[in-house]
Amino acid sequence: MGFTIRKKPDKLRVVFDCSAKYKNETLNQHLLTGQDLINGLSVVLCRFRQYPIAIMCDIEKMFHQFKVPESDRDFLQFLWWKDGNIHSEKEPLEYRMKVHLFGAASSPGCANYGLKYLAKLQEVKYPDASHFIQHDFYVDDGFTSVETETQAIKLVNDAQRVCVNGGLRLHKFICNRVNVMDSIPHSERASGVKDLNLALENLPVERALGVQWSVEEDVFSFLEFKIHYLLGEICCQ
Repeated sequence: MGFTIRKKPDKLRVVFDCSAKYKNETLNQHLLTGQDLINGLSVVLCRFRQYPIAIMCDIEKMFHQFKVPESDRDFLQFLWWKDGNIHSEKEPLEYRMKVHLFGAASSPGCANYGLKYLAKLQEVKYPDASHFIQHDFYVDDGFTSVETETQAIKLVNDAQRVCVNGGLRLHKFICNRVNVMDSIPHSERASGVKDLNLALENLPVERALGVQWSVEEDVFSFLEFKIHYLLGEICCQ
């Protein structure tokens, strides 16, 4: 199924409901999640605040960058109606997923293992970038901080090289230093800064691990939610 979220209404997200029941069974009940390899959110956030120059980035469509072994693809079959018309009288087409999908219990473990393995393979050539990718990512979002602009520029370049060597695209970069942002191509910047004149305009406010990061002032803030009570249930807006 596809859905949008309020903060990104122009982006359609395709999610497979692997928790849907058929004869009281779900696909997720039979998928192995593996070891929890996701770095602790609070740990990543603290390291993001450790040094004065902060960097945030994202791996494009991370789950879809890791292939499912061909022997396992039959477990990820799905039906598709031509032209998207589920009410069509024609028989649906049968497909198999070749990559890990959103909604499967196994996907986070597989994707995170693949990312850390890729970084581990290159830790001799790119030690700082390898450490960043292994320890300062929360799923597909990278957050880190360094002491100097020179370190930041090198880390951005090296981390991109590590990812490219595994067929991944590391993009949506944003940093609280204009000189670092100037070194990053427009196509690889976060959407909030792509069209900014960095010499004249302030850096924006970005979402970072559930909080609001004012990049220009380099401070965190929180959105205020109004709580409404309705028939005994709490609703937030």
